[in-house]
Amino acid sequence: MQARWLAALITLIVVETATACSGGPSAGGPGSGSPAASTRAYDINPVARDKVKDGGTLNWGLTNFPTQWNVNHMNGDTVEAWSVIGALMPTAFRSDEKGRISLDRDYVIRAKVTERVPHEVVTYTLNPKARWSNGKPITWRDYAAQWKAMNGRDKAYGVFAGSGYDSLRSVAKGSDDHQVVVTFAEPYGEWRSLFSPLYPRSANASADAFNSGSVDHIPATAGPFKVSALDTNAKTVTLVRDDAWWGNRAKLDRIVFRALQGNALVNAYSGGDLDFFDAGLSATAYDWGKGEPTAAVRQAGGRDFRQITLNAETEPLSDVRVRQAIAVGIDRKAVIAADLEGLGWPAVPLNSHFYVHGQGGYQDNAGWLGAYDPVRAGKLLDEAGWPLTAGTRKKNGKELTLRYPIPSDAPVARAEAEAVRASLERVGVKVAIEPVSSADFFDKYIVPGEFDLTAFAYAASPYPVSANYGVYLNGTTPSGDDKKDDKKWDANLGRTGTPKIDSALFAAGAQLNQKKAATELNAADRLIWQQATVVPLFQRPQTVIVRSTLANIGATGFYDLKYADIGFTR
Repeated sequence: MQARWLAALITLIVVETATACSGGPSAGGPGSGSPAASTRAYDINPVARDKVKDGGTLNWGLTNFPTQWNVNHMNGDTVEAWSVIGALMPTAFRSDEKGRISLDRDYVIRAKVTERVPHEVVTYTLNPKARWSNGKPITWRDYAAQWKAMNGRDKAYGVFAGSGYDSLRSVAKGSDDHQVVVTFAEPYGEWRSLFSPLYPRSANASADAFNSGSVDHIPATAGPFKVSALDTNAKTVTLVRDDAWWGNRAKLDRIVFRALQGNALVNAYSGGDLDFFDAGLSATAYDWGKGEPTAAVRQAGGRDFRQITLNAETEPLSDVRVRQAIAVGIDRKAVIAADLEGLGWPAVPLNSHFYVHGQGGYQDNAGWLGAYDPVRAGKLLDEAGWPLTAGTRKKNGKELTLRYPIPSDAPVARAEAEAVRASLERVGVKVAIEPVSSADFFDKYIVPGEFDLTAFAYAASPYPVSANYGVYLNGTTPSGDDKKDDKKWDANLGRTGTPKIDSALFAAGAQLNQKKAATELNAADRLIWQQATVVPLFQRPQTVIVRSTLANIGATGFYDLKYADIGFTR
């Protein structure tokens, strides 16, 4: 199976406000039950459509204003872009709050595996009523154009190679224009992840259209809303009800998205200019929302998890024993408590790299590496040749000091880093916290490997196999050899891997049976824990401030919003 590099799943959640896309049957294990019971899967004030008012405007606050509105482009995969595009573009499948996948029948009437030998074939029957906002029908040609744009063969397209489309041999017309026959080159168990969202074929027709056609522009749409205005100066996008929509009529007249930052979101809500915004990890906004009589604070387990990444290519961390010592030398509960202070959310450690609490495949695979054990950390460091000398670990006269960059404008990241430093100093490891520009954090430090350890968030997904290939697969080289200096790591920011991990990931990805896929994925998870390059902390809560009269919107977790059902209660 080909490698799939999904750097897009690195979500840039590094500040107090969010910025940055299952599983098989229950696979119980230590820690798989109680944490899920202590958190909510979603919190959206679900109300039947007939109890929701017709009309009204929803003013939706964003923390950043996207430039790229093609969420399939490497620069477009952000929470803000997805929030807008979710109201506009087709999806083949949608997720419920537990990550369970079902057809979106507004667009696809049937989709199933119709052949397995000699190749896996999936046949889609499209809803013949579905049309783009320019009046053109949605057909197999739109699907074929998106596959050609995203399969990685033409490097001019700004996609992350291995988005799943590289597993396809062909996308062809079936019995008519509304039947799509998709043939895979290799078994691909998470085929439902493809074509969601789908863009019109004109947006995928050329590399220029794909890369630039959606910059400061949203192409033809096919949802319950359509674009009325996009103002890059005011940083607003206005959507209005699309009366040509063939599904349930949208309850709202319009949705206005407005980008504001920090306290401006709270001030805009107080002034009546906003009805909804994500408070991120801001305890200040949480407290304010709790005391605001018109607001509801809605919380649920988010689609991402906070973690600490160790760079295995740096000199001290190239030894797996040192990485394991760091993993057990960090008091994860203390770090989690620092992150979640004042947010009213349980400090429950996450012990999986692929599943979050509440997903069917979640299993505690951490073993001894999931327990805070400074004594064991000390022994591992001794074995690795870093004895404790006058309270500090030294080898050949050099102190063990780890470089820890953080975004300079992120107080939560600072508190988190201080908690990590306090833990590691107890075992004689020094941590040099280095504040850097948030704009440079990933591009100049994390992606190039200019760090020893740091923390950020990874996306959780209803498609945990395909969403994580790039993070854990062994690196590749242009020449195909294994010279470490030539390694290309892409989304694997821990910068190490093993053939056994690759094999387990490939086995999981090839499984059409979700239970068997979860078994293989948990086998990979146990191996990844032993590598100790990614140390999960906790499933990040989503905390939103919303008008208490708003229905069918809030903290969504894995739930895909039904934009046509959002509105104000009667």
